[in-house]
Amino acid sequence: MSTDSITLTGLRVNAHHGLYDFERENGQDFVIDVTVWLDLSGASDSIDRTINYGELAVEVTDAVATNPVDLIETVAERVAAVVLAHEAAERVQVTVHKPEAPIPVPFTDVAVTLTRSRPARVHA
Repeated sequence: MSTDSITLTGLRVNAHHGLYDFERENGQDFVIDVTVWLDLSGASDSIDRTINYGELAVEVTDAVATNPVDLIETVAERVAAVVLAHEAAERVQVTVHKPEAPIPVPFTDVAVTLTRSRPARVHA
């Protein structure tokens, strides 16, 4: 497993995820952090050997912005799948922040973090 990584921090998306009708109707901001581990040792200044982080940012925000779901855990799984669809991606850590969550006490942030890996490749 590689120790090289690309990190996107603070991707901001307005979306309509949540358990409550008002969350679905009004929407709210979600903040996404993604770290993807990949082997950059042979990148040799070629975009073909890495992941274009600009394109990845668009793919991640598109995945968050569409198809409302109840749980941010589901959103995080969706983002992980988008990242791992890249051939170069070996492992990903996704954090979905919901800073406007409907919590009845003062708070700064609520977040879910998950780490997923590409299934091991079988060599014939």
